[in-house]
This record gives sequence, structure tokens and C-alpha cells, in this order.
Amino acid sequence: MERLIEMIPIFGQSLQETVIMVGFSLFIATLIGIPLGILLVITQANHLFPNKIIYHTLNTIINIVRSLPFIILMVAIIPFTELIVGTSIGIEGAIVPLIVYTSPYISRLMETALHDVDRGVIEAYQAMGASRTQIIFRIMLREARPGIVLCLTIATIGLIGATAMAGAVGAGGLGDLALRYGYQQWDIEVMIITVVILVVLVQLIQSLGNWAARKLKKSA
Repeated sequence: MERLIEMIPIFGQSLQETVIMVGFSLFIATLIGIPLGILLVITQANHLFPNKIIYHTLNTIINIVRSLPFIILMVAIIPFTELIVGTSIGIEGAIVPLIVYTSPYISRLMETALHDVDRGVIEAYQAMGASRTQIIFRIMLREARPGIVLCLTIATIGLIGATAMAGAVGAGGLGDLALRYGYQQWDIEVMIITVVILVVLVQLIQSLGNWAARKLKKSA
């Protein structure tokens, strides 16, 4: 018990590192993933900006990146990571592959959320003379807000799992803590506490996401 009390600062630091990795990666990946998701939808046939070349190119790239397990992707893009941040280890070295891994994931989830928008509503606004840009930002994104929130919730939870794997390359966080103490030193108590922290964190994020989605759905 005394040892676990002594490790409280270590748990706190690891949790902080995980939050930093997840928060920063999610922010950048969202800025990339949402526009990509919009492009995937509006460039499809019979949509607002149909373009086979753009759609099939994006669709292929996203499918390729999403087909790679995170640990393999992280190793495969080490030269790119070093080019961007100057290192492939630590938190900085983990953030780049986390962004590359999550952006296509968000774009695909975004595509699904936008497809849930009733095409009849879009066609009605087109008939009333609304421009295609207005339809995207004032109709599609507005109607898809609950789905977008749930998409980002799922992406956040997926990021937490990816940061745990990033611990294998010394990225810090709860994954690194579980690997060093729970696996390498076979410290069951540390492993259990790490798992509990992760479960509580995921439950809080999922509950918050569900609550926000319900509020947006009621206000729509």
C-alpha cells in the first residue's frame, strides 16, 4: 500500500501525458478529418460537388491508412515524424502518428454522420435557391451535429487506446506505465490500477459525449 501511495505522482504524471497526447492529437486530427469527411460526401455522385477523381483518391488513401494497425503505422512513418518534429520518441514523436492514424478515422465517421442527414432536406433547400456552400455549413453540418459529437467521442476513445500502444516506444502516458511496471516488472497492482484509470476515463468521455449528443438533438 505504501508503495502505491508513493506512486501516486507517477500515475498523475502518466495521466497528464495521456491527456496531452489525446487532446493535442484530437484537435489537429479533427481539423483535418472533418474537412476530409465533408469532401468524401459532397464529391460522391449525385451530390453537391460530384468529382470521381477526388472521391476515389481520398477514399483509397483513407482506406489504406485505416487498414494499418497503429503500432505498424507508427514505425512505418518514423522518417516523416522525424521530419516534422525532429524525433520519433517521446510525446512529440507519438503525436504525429496519432494524428495520421486518427484523421482518416474521423473522416470516415464524419462521412457516416453526414450521410444520416435527410437528402430531402438538402433538396428542399436547393429548390429554395440556397447555395451549395450554405447547404454544407448551415444545413448538413447543423443537422449532423449530434452524430459529429458521437464521432468525436468514438475517436477520442480510440486515441486513448492508441496512446497506450505508443507507450511501447517510450511515448509516456498510461501505456508506458503499464508496460514498464505492469508487464516488464510484472507488478499486478500497478497494472490493475492503470486499467481502472483507463476504464473510468473512457466511461467519462463516452457519458459526456452521449449527453452532449442528446442535448444537440433536442435543440435541433
